[in-house]
Amino acid sequence: METLVKKAVKGDKVALNSLLENIQKYIYNISIKILFHPENAKDATQEILIKIVTHLSSFNYESNFTTWTYRIATNYLLNQLDKQNRQQLNFDIFAKDLVQGLNHNYNVNDVEKKLLVEEVKIGCSIGMLQCLDSESRITYVVGEILDFNSTDGAYIQDITSETFRKRLSRARTKINEFTKQNCGLVNPQNDCRCHKKVDNAIATKRVNPNNLLFASKDLISSIAEVESATGLIQTNPVFKYPEKRLNEIKKIVEVNLL
Repeated sequence: METLVKKAVKGDKVALNSLLENIQKYIYNISIKILFHPENAKDATQEILIKIVTHLSSFNYESNFTTWTYRIATNYLLNQLDKQNRQQLNFDIFAKDLVQGLNHNYNVNDVEKKLLVEEVKIGCSIGMLQCLDSESRITYVVGEILDFNSTDGAYIQDITSETFRKRLSRARTKINEFTKQNCGLVNPQNDCRCHKKVDNAIATKRVNPNNLLFASKDLISSIAEVESATGLIQTNPVFKYPEKRLNEIKKIVEVNLL
């Protein structure tokens, strides 16, 4: 990808478009994990991609280009979270919600109901991340989900490696304890299962059957027990950034930057 960067900096439009196509899925997927709502993630992805392009000439090749893009992305996402300044979801509230309205008789045989179960599962696993404070959430996603080492993780967040490791350890402990105590996919002894939460999620308007936020027929995966919180989140699909939005970004970049 570094070769594309060199060409793009020199004004090669084809190379620049290739760069955007290569990195957009990474930016969009981390944006969803950090911001939760896909529409907010779409807007953030556009702003981040444009920011990356406008700063291409400052890339010094001392790090991997993808790592550098995550640094720009997480800095932007952290600023967005600070601007939102909304009430922090916490693990206690989330745990109490999980045991409410469990339906033991829910049938998940047909495709539509499987989509609803997938919607609950994805929303719950991403919602769990929102219980972490902003900086810890980013650290957990970068270090645990994306599996960056402490050196790269520290670079991405502009902190020391020691601070990154400590923050990741604390976040990992909180997430692991929560899932072991509450999630039936991670710990079969827990009563909560995704299919049992569908009715309640619809009743409380957290899931709209006519407008699913996360699940779609081409992204649906098999709901199965996992061994850890990390495994739970990693079973989520790779979300596709809308091609129409990406083409709009290409036009913006072409008109204003080249």
